[in-house]
Amino acid sequence: MSLLSNNLIKWHKNHGRKDLPWQIATTPYMVWISEVMLQQTQVKTVIPYFQKFMGRYPDIDSLADSNEDEVLSYWSGLGYYSRGRNILKSAKILKNDFNSEMPDSSEELQLLPGIGKSTAGAILSLGFKTKAPILDGNAKRVLVRYFRISDPIDLTSTSKLLWKIAEDNLPEKECNIYTQAIMDVGALICTRTNPNCSECPLSKNCVSLNENKQNLLPIKSPKKEKPTKKVYWLVLKNKSGEVLLENRNSKGVWQGLWSFPEFDEFEDREKYTKKLSLCNSKVEENIKLKHAFTHYKLDIDLKSITLKEKIQNSDNNKLWFNSNKIGSVGLPSPVIKVLKKIERDDTKSFL
Repeated sequence: MSLLSNNLIKWHKNHGRKDLPWQIATTPYMVWISEVMLQQTQVKTVIPYFQKFMGRYPDIDSLADSNEDEVLSYWSGLGYYSRGRNILKSAKILKNDFNSEMPDSSEELQLLPGIGKSTAGAILSLGFKTKAPILDGNAKRVLVRYFRISDPIDLTSTSKLLWKIAEDNLPEKECNIYTQAIMDVGALICTRTNPNCSECPLSKNCVSLNENKQNLLPIKSPKKEKPTKKVYWLVLKNKSGEVLLENRNSKGVWQGLWSFPEFDEFEDREKYTKKLSLCNSKVEENIKLKHAFTHYKLDIDLKSITLKEKIQNSDNNKLWFNSNKIGSVGLPSPVIKVLKKIERDDTKSFL
């Protein structure tokens, strides 16, 4: 056992997290769901989503028998919705090809949509308690600082080096404790900014700390400015208090989710609006909303119309939703934000 793994395991037995929802009566299925939810998302955000999700989908069969609308409704607000779609796809594969059981090999796990090498390693280590490496963001940061790796962390060469280090430092026993320990140290102590080195079980042998470079690592390649995409939304409400939403069945970050009718050009929205019966309707314009994705920014211009007369909808891709039904489908977080404003009749506060 390496000094690194030995110190991490000792620390975790006294100080590590042991009462997170997915750590209680742990199963490979629970580890899978939690690890996917934790990708790009903090633990405190994930906990209520995980609990609600497991309450509805306690096993692979219940998830596999569901549908995309319902699964995404449990994902609404969590972001990175391809994760939810991939979980459903994987559950159906597991039911049909693996007798509703999680496979216990990294190769088979990585054949499932949305499961990469690190997530597979976490399922094997934490779920099956077998020897397997992980390399999530927290583990990367710990290893980069401990060994003082000065090359940008997002380079392929750096990733290969880190995987070798991760594999070389795996203990023969208590690999599950080691895995949770390195994630906990990264999340709680070896944080992105202002790491609490005085509390770290690795501080004595941490090269970057000894050279006073812990706050300079990890290094990333220079960021490119995110492009901005301008879109035009139409928020239609009728006299019954329903809202018109369209399904994003095309490919994209919100695939399968329900959103407001969207137009690429201002003129296109105006043409659509003119087809509506707007007599005695309330119209609000120039409402602005911004939303950031990983690779680009969304600049949203909203036009809100409250119709005095209920209009018929001939487009199967668009449906009127009342407040009780909206919660049963997946919604992007900006749509949830607008809907909450609508409930308070406070749409203008976006300005």
